[in-house]
Amino acid sequence: MKLKQVIKPLIFIITICLFVFLFTNFTNLTTAGTSTAATQPATAVKTDSVQRESLYDMMRLDTTGLSREAFDNAMVGYEHLQENGRIKNPDVLSIIDFSLPSTKKRLFVIDLKNKLLLFNTLVSHGRNSGKDIANAFSNKMNSFKSSLGFYVTGDTYNGEHGYSLRLEGEEAGINDNALSRGIVMHSANYVNDNLGKLQGYIGRSLGCPAIPENVHRKVISSIRNGTCLFLYSPDKYYSAHTKILVKDSTAS
Repeated sequence: MKLKQVIKPLIFIITICLFVFLFTNFTNLTTAGTSTAATQPATAVKTDSVQRESLYDMMRLDTTGLSREAFDNAMVGYEHLQENGRIKNPDVLSIIDFSLPSTKKRLFVIDLKNKLLLFNTLVSHGRNSGKDIANAFSNKMNSFKSSLGFYVTGDTYNGEHGYSLRLEGEEAGINDNALSRGIVMHSANYVNDNLGKLQGYIGRSLGCPAIPENVHRKVISSIRNGTCLFLYSPDKYYSAHTKILVKDSTAS
């Protein structure tokens, strides 16, 4: 009888200790897993040249008019910026293909995560960059020309042209004066098909990539706050001076 009286409390104590041990370890394991997931950085869509070609073909981007070279270069620079911690939102990539005339829809907003073309619309170039085709570019103040290369989108604000998006140029000597020049994405009533049909080219800006009034809010909201924007042209000066594409094309 005395033995039973000793064993029962002992079993109860052991059971309680075992329960506390298991509960503590389970809680720590769960917390550790949650912490890892919460701090995991955004993942870029990492590709090589074959995968880029496959993605371009799978999305049938050739049917939209976007050149393969513009897309390939955009992906190389996008990956470079992502690796250097410049991109906060790697899901979206925007390309302006200045090899196309201004009457064509040459702004392409691509959802890389879901492999969707979100927007394809008109976009202006600077008035001193050319009429229908943009073929002259500058990083200088008051040049009223577009600047090629890679940008990271900033925040939005309401300014002279309404809802607008700041753009930060990522290439020294090529587009790094964008903020000081006031180069932003905004809407403009001169960016429309009717004007293009009337005079052979849409209206031009002072260097900003202006887009149609009927889509600007949706476009800007989808690419703001840390996405990659690439302004492409088969321009010899840019090809010779960009460090982003040279570095990555050599490495790949």
